[in-house]
Formats: sequence, C-alpha cells, structure tokens
Amino acid sequence: MGRALLRYLGISVEEGGKRLMEKQSEGSATPVASIDPQQFATGVRTLQSVSATVRAHVGRVIVGKEDTVELLLIALLSEGHALIEDVPGLGKTVMAKSLARSLGVSFARIQGTADLLPSDVTGVSYFSQKLGEFEFRPGPIFASIVLADEINRATPRTQSALLEAMQERQVTVDGSTMPLPHPFLLIATQNPIELEGTFPLPEAQLDRFLIRLRVSYPSFDEERSMLYRFKTEQPLDSLRPVVSGADLLALLPIVRAVSVSPPIAEYLLKIVRATREHPAAELGASPRAGLALFRAAQAFAAMRGRDYVKPDDIKHLAVPVLAHRLVVTAQSRLRGQDAEQVIQDVLSRTAVPVENVGAEGR
Repeated sequence: MGRALLRYLGISVEEGGKRLMEKQSEGSATPVASIDPQQFATGVRTLQSVSATVRAHVGRVIVGKEDTVELLLIALLSEGHALIEDVPGLGKTVMAKSLARSLGVSFARIQGTADLLPSDVTGVSYFSQKLGEFEFRPGPIFASIVLADEINRATPRTQSALLEAMQERQVTVDGSTMPLPHPFLLIATQNPIELEGTFPLPEAQLDRFLIRLRVSYPSFDEERSMLYRFKTEQPLDSLRPVVSGADLLALLPIVRAVSVSPPIAEYLLKIVRATREHPAAELGASPRAGLALFRAAQAFAAMRGRDYVKPDDIKHLAVPVLAHRLVVTAQSRLRGQDAEQVIQDVLSRTAVPVENVGAEGR
C-alpha cells in the first residue's frame, strides 16, 4: 500500500527517503507544492485508515490503551520520540513490541543499568581476525523502534549517547558517522516512584522528547478482559504486520502538508510563550517545544482525516507535548501545583480563534 501511494503521488520509495534525509539535514519540510490537492486528499484518507488499522491491531494485545497508542503514532509520524512515565507492570514493553510488529519494522530493547556503556547502545568496532581488519557491530540503537527501558537508571554518560541519535538521527563511532534507519522512534520509560540509584534526565534531554505520556492502570472490565486474553496464549506471538516501513515513508510528506492557518499558529505561539511568563513556572517551554506542538498537531489532524489543524488539536496535545519541558517553582510544588496544571491554566486563559481555521497556512 505504501509503495502504491508513493507511485500515486509521483514519489519513489528512494526519493521519499531522500527527501526525509534532506529535510532533516536542512531543517525544512518537504515541499508541499509538489503534491496535487486531489492526491493530497487521497493521502490524508490513507493515513487515517492506516493509523486506525495500526491502533486496532495493537489493541489485539494491549487492552484499552487506544489513546496511548495514538500518541506513540503521533510521535512516529512527527519524527519525534516518546517518554513513558509510569509504574512497572503496565505493559509498556509489550506495547512497544506490538507497535513494531504491527508496522513490520525492527525492534530492540535497551535495559538501563548503572554499568551500561555508551558502546552498548551505539555499537562497537572490533578486530576481525578472519578478515584482518576492524569491523563495526551495530548496537540496538540501529533498530527502527528502540525501547530504552528505565532510562534514568543509566549513567549520564550513557544517556548522552542517545542525544545525537534522537536529534540528528545518526550515530558517530570512532569518527565515522552512520545514519539511523527510517522510520526511527525512541521510546524511553522511567519509573517516577522508585528514585534510589537513578540519574534524573536533565532538562536538555527531556526537551528532545516530543511527547511524554502515562499508561495508567486499566479499568476493572479491561483488567478482567486481559486475564482471559492471556489465558491460553501470548497474543503478541501471533501479531503480524499490517503496514510497512515503506507505508510510513509515503505518509510522512502527507503529514507535513497539513495546513496550519496563521490564527492557529498564533494561538499555538501564545500558549508556548505564556508558559514562560506564568508565575508558577521557573522555566517555560522552548522554541523547540513550539515546533514539536506544531508537528504533532499536523499528525493528529491527518490521523483524524483532516487536511487542516483546529484549535482543539492544539489543546488536546498541549499537555503531553509541553508539560515535561516545564520546571515548576519550589513554592508552586509545595502548594501541589504541577506542570500539567500550569498548562491547563494557560489553556484556560488563552483566547481561542474561531474563524478561518482551515485557511491556507502551508
């Protein structure tokens, strides 16, 4: 389906990958003018169908977490990364594996420990006696979907090894730079309860995660359904791909072409800038946060079958995209106010545009 869509849009698979590489190196989006409006509408409908199919497929394994899976897909389509903060045993690893199998891409897991080395993440060069030369053995970071489990248990030195991979989508080892595969999504997890022996992520690294989300406990009915679903077999073992990496490469230019009208862009910027002036915020959202919210809103709108962003899209994504980037003052924390409440307060105080939300903003 992905290759067919690429051909329909007049883009080869190789050209799609080339455009993505150029966009990442130059910081500019894929030219929208190259996509015919009728073809673009077809692409949006295809993206909506693909995202719904993937969510339903992952739902065969994960019970009742459609919203969480949707946020992971938004991070993937926005070419960002996700941080999952929650207690152990909620299925975070199984969810990441299910997503990778549904997309038909490679998956790797990194367990954060105090003795984990950067070379354990990126890979290592070793001398091959058979060939008489050095060879590079890729690390788990070269998978398309990488789960960094309990990332805050790794040392800051190892955590920093992920920075280049997350931001530049490349790895440098022994002076050689190697690109990471497309698509690429890093899903990091950390336990916010057990803090002994951990190394909290610095603000500079938190800011590189497009989305922070929480899985939360299932409801009574969902947990009962889970008991019977896993009674006789592991549903993950029978999960088969429903789309491919080529499908995703075809859909990424579609996401970038989603219209964001000037009033919506101004509404987004007012929210981001208001976090910097909020009395409860010691550190507000960065310009990178505004870009992340912009791209996530485009992906969310396309997943809903629209070619334009609405104010509700911005409001829906403001907390998962912005909250983890804020630092709340000590006085506010003592009063029980957290970053998510600050974002909600900013949303309630920011006027919402009500006209021309679908106007041309490409």
